[in-house]
Amino acid sequence: MTKRSVAVAALAGLTVLAAPAVASAEALTTALSGSSASGSRTFSFRGMNLRIPASWKVHRKGDEVVVTTGACKRPDAFAANCRSFWVLGPKEFTDVPVGGGSFTYTGKYQWYPFSAPVPCPFDSTTAWNPGDKAGSRGLFQIGKGHKAKYAAWPNECVTNNGGRRTKSFTAREWFLPSSKILIIDVWNTPGLSKVLKGATWS
Repeated sequence: MTKRSVAVAALAGLTVLAAPAVASAEALTTALSGSSASGSRTFSFRGMNLRIPASWKVHRKGDEVVVTTGACKRPDAFAANCRSFWVLGPKEFTDVPVGGGSFTYTGKYQWYPFSAPVPCPFDSTTAWNPGDKAGSRGLFQIGKGHKAKYAAWPNECVTNNGGRRTKSFTAREWFLPSSKILIIDVWNTPGLSKVLKGATWS
């Protein structure tokens, strides 16, 4: 997996996207309520422990983790037709090559892969057009004693020649600069915010 770049401003004209995911309501409710040990599992990354539904699958590739929450043809960040969210470590967003220099994610700009064009996550025949202005920002509690920088970025799916918008979606980002963790969700994953709030740390 190549490193990713967040420098949307340096990537003008590149595009990609995603749509809401449909998770099993029963599995999600069971996992988050704690009523059954078999209904959930713990996913750990850089000291952050997330209790997730057993139906969600964790795919690790170095400093990149793709947690699939539904149908997925290829578990990879920015892969088309893969309902998932992504958890990244510092190797994926620190000193990423951009042009003749490098870029480190801070949350000022949306995280976006350096290579392009990137297919829209729910339609591989279209491309992701990243927004350059966050729709909302703030702090988000991820377990006791840890607050993430949160941003929601409006994005579009456009035809590959950039001539027509086919869909719109929001990319949600949670960034923990001290823990060096970046979480990205373009599928509006049901229950993910609650999972993150319930995180424990070790």
